[in-house]
Amino acid sequence: MSGPRLGAAMDVRFGVTVEEFVAYITDLGLDHLELKREYLAGHPDTPDPEQVRELTDAYDVTVSYHAPFRDWNPGSYDETVRRNSVERVKRTLDDAATAGAIGVVVHGGSVPSRYPAWVREQARESARRSLAECAEYAYAVGVPLCLENQPADGSKHRYTTAPEDLTAMIDSVDVPPQYLSVTLDVGHAKVNGYGWRAFVEEFGHRIRVCHLHDNNGTADQHEPFSGYESVVESTPAEYFVFEMKSVGDVATCLGAELEPPNAELSAGD
Repeated sequence: MSGPRLGAAMDVRFGVTVEEFVAYITDLGLDHLELKREYLAGHPDTPDPEQVRELTDAYDVTVSYHAPFRDWNPGSYDETVRRNSVERVKRTLDDAATAGAIGVVVHGGSVPSRYPAWVREQARESARRSLAECAEYAYAVGVPLCLENQPADGSKHRYTTAPEDLTAMIDSVDVPPQYLSVTLDVGHAKVNGYGWRAFVEEFGHRIRVCHLHDNNGTADQHEPFSGYESVVESTPAEYFVFEMKSVGDVATCLGAELEPPNAELSAGD
């Protein structure tokens, strides 16, 4: 690979098939695809990992996977929920390995802020154990796990919202650095009150994937991001991914006028 790859992620709100989306983004000049587990579970016609590999080879695009982030919690104080969440990440890593993916993006878990201190401490240890188990499995299957900075939540404590919190979680896990990297989410950094450069300064070349979207600083809105060039130029990531709420918003980020496939469903909120 001669330079960074620029691509886009599929969302459960998209009505298009994976091939329709890949054809659309390659027409826009993009060369990377990110598959969210929620999309793969929600769309009625999704390819298996072998088919993903054939498709991305045919279109000459690289692919990453995004582990589940709805209806799961690796930081749960309930051990059954925690184990199930870890298992779902491992299955995503298996699929990523079969598909020839460059990595799997993962969130760090959460706990309701209103819960007692002892529950919050137990949940934090659960999140650390879960990350360690998933990172060790990533090492075993040869697919990097990429821990993402999460957006703050008024009702939940999340473990990777600030650069120092993300550092603490990563430092608590003993695996080779190439198998536990970072996903820098520019929109999440902004809504949390951090400039994305703070994460670049902290993590440097450990950033493997960078998510691109914008907001007004009050909520995680995933609006089109027209100023992405400065991020690409200044962030030593290998893969940059537009995370949009509709297929057409990908073209908007690029300043292009290309109609999306007609199969798109309503984006909603």
